[in-house]
Amino acid sequence: MAAPTTSPAEIEKQIEENIAKSLAEIPHPALPQGTNIYGSTKIFPDYQAEAGETYFTLVHGIAHESSVSFVAILQATRALRKGFESAIYFYGPGAINCVATRGFPTTGDSGFPGEQNINQALATFVKEGGKVFACRFGLALHGAREEDLIEGVIPAHPLDVQDALIHYARKGAIINSTYQL
Repeated sequence: MAAPTTSPAEIEKQIEENIAKSLAEIPHPALPQGTNIYGSTKIFPDYQAEAGETYFTLVHGIAHESSVSFVAILQATRALRKGFESAIYFYGPGAINCVATRGFPTTGDSGFPGEQNINQALATFVKEGGKVFACRFGLALHGAREEDLIEGVIPAHPLDVQDALIHYARKGAIINSTYQL
């Protein structure tokens, strides 16, 4: 005895019934827009820089491969606005974050929403007085040229990575080192 066959129309009907059942199980969204779902208590004081304090960020992460590069720029900008002398050093693949030639279909265009976030954040950081270093070897790893750098980004020798870290450590800098795996 052959098993009864289910017609394609019956399968589609069952799928639609299951979709309706799934959607009805839990309301979506359960909370109206604007509902607080997290508290807002800030634990630590809003520290401001004391005279001569420095904040130094190392970035070894590729643009749009994760959020580490963008978040590091935002952190360095916040430190700058708190009065810290603030610098960011992009090394290894991180140097590619510093190119002005990103975009699609032309440079400066966003092929997807947020494609220019890093470029815009770096331009703001430099404009507000931050220093940005980009490792020349890191640029070479991805075929980027020095003339491709965002205005104000300082090209640096590969051996400067360690010496920059020593320099800022000796200045007593708060050091934020980010690394993308």
